Amino acid sequence: MSDDEADPELLEFLRQRFKKTTLEPVIPETHVLEGAEYVYSNSIDVALDSQSTKAAAAMIYEQMQKKQYSRKTWSSHELHPKVKDESTVDFIFTMDLLNFSFWSEKSEDERFAIEYKGKKWTGYWSLVAALQRALEEDIPITSSDFWQNELECSEEMFRYVFRGCTDEEMPMILERLACLREAGQILYEKYECSFTNCIKAAKHSAASLVNLLAEKFPCFNDCVKFENRKNVRFLKRAQICVADLWAAFDGQDWGEFDDIDKITMFADYRIPQLLASLGCLWYNPQLDHAVRQEREIASGNTWEIQLRGCSIWCVELIRREILKHHPDAKINAILIDFFLYDTMKERELAGQEQIPHHRTRSIWY
Repeated sequence: MSDDEADPELLEFLRQRFKKTTLEPVIPETHVLEGAEYVYSNSIDVALDSQSTKAAAAMIYEQMQKKQYSRKTWSSHELHPKVKDESTVDFIFTMDLLNFSFWSEKSEDERFAIEYKGKKWTGYWSLVAALQRALEEDIPITSSDFWQNELECSEEMFRYVFRGCTDEEMPMILERLACLREAGQILYEKYECSFTNCIKAAKHSAASLVNLLAEKFPCFNDCVKFENRKNVRFLKRAQICVADLWAAFDGQDWGEFDDIDKITMFADYRIPQLLASLGCLWYNPQLDHAVRQEREIASGNTWEIQLRGCSIWCVELIRREILKHHPDAKINAILIDFFLYDTMKERELAGQEQIPHHRTRSIWY
């Protein structure tokens, strides 16, 4: 073979290599679950109880069947939007940009609350009620153009939108306004001022949309360093944004995702509270004391990371246990999370909290 001739073996290698790459596209992954498993495997302050987790799985499945709990349950809540159009997409994006840190050190009667349609709403529901009230008052709170207009969407206007019926102000109100301004600027620069273009870019992949939110919007990039792992991804609000779209649109249109089961539980403070009440999570004495004394735990503290990571992994084990005994069950981590959250809120209203939730103040949850 002369120097001018191509090496046939090299050509064949390149053909196979090119063929392989064209036939095997990269499958998007959020890597949240593997990060949670790493945290669980290296936790020394939070542990999982196998028997209690199995018992919880049986109870959760039984109760979800009894209540006919499904993704349709999301829209049945009186405050959630009912129409299935782009206005609901805008509502969900706005809601999940602001969906963090509602806990209060004050009593139930004194904590921040919104009065709307004759009812008093606290926690996450105070946010949803405030958004609905603003829209009824013709305040375009779900418009990214509005967020960027510092004259119209001033700090004074923002405080008016989230005015409460108690003396306590909504926690982290300026941080919430900053999240809207940042997101509005990014939508303007990269997505023609519409979150629907982010959804289109994800091409029906839940994992892709989660990754896009984390990469393009800093306030969604919920990641921590733990032990020898520099990037443990929790992505609570990015994941719940995708889950809310899926539930609101009943898995169709703007909520159609081919890989929705890649979404994990949303690592917050309510689900760990219930999992601990069920005996699924165990805390070491120092952490248990801190939680019961309602001491604030800093964001990024090893206790907080272990609580969040072990909760994600625990819900994953619950999901697997349910499917082990009920292979045809239409269930995923999203529905389990929604059910556990609603159950914990019901216990709170009934005064049946067995252990307080941990207290961490941050924009991540």
